[in-house]
Amino acid sequence: MSRIGRKPISIPAGVDVKIDGNVVTVKGPKGTLTRAFHPNMNIAQEGNEILVTRPNDAKENRSLHGLTRTLIHNMVVGVTEGFKKELDVNGVGYRVAMEGKKLVMNLGFSHQVFMEAPEGITIETPSANKIVVSGASKEQVGQFAAEVREKRPPEPYKGKGIKYTDEVIRRKEGKTGVKKK
Repeated sequence: MSRIGRKPISIPAGVDVKIDGNVVTVKGPKGTLTRAFHPNMNIAQEGNEILVTRPNDAKENRSLHGLTRTLIHNMVVGVTEGFKKELDVNGVGYRVAMEGKKLVMNLGFSHQVFMEAPEGITIETPSANKIVVSGASKEQVGQFAAEVREKRPPEPYKGKGIKYTDEVIRRKEGKTGVKKK
């Protein structure tokens, strides 16, 4: 039996969970999230807990069991606490700023790079070289942060580019300076 799938998901105060077949809607202080799950998974609410069960031990059902439980848990955490990703911008002349709802980035190109935040995502720039992406959906926050990082990924020689705050860049040594004959 799945160790993760067996765990019940506790519903904190102020969170409203509605289960309609295999469509789960979680409403909380940070917003509302809705997701449809695989029809094989049985999702039930007992008191202030959600339980996910599987009909049998078929390989597909075993795979979906822990996944379904984790996705529902992430929805509950998202509407209560929210998720956030922090990015650092390293490089001479590399800067970020907010213009209204648009993120404006100077990344060493001949032009500025503009990115608009999707619905449900908030972007903050506490300093000229830091970006904080936050929202209720873990999936959307991670996807948008990855799209921002993709505009100028960190390079291994000088470490210039956009990287996650907790990311470690493996640095390479440059030219050795050996003379050719």
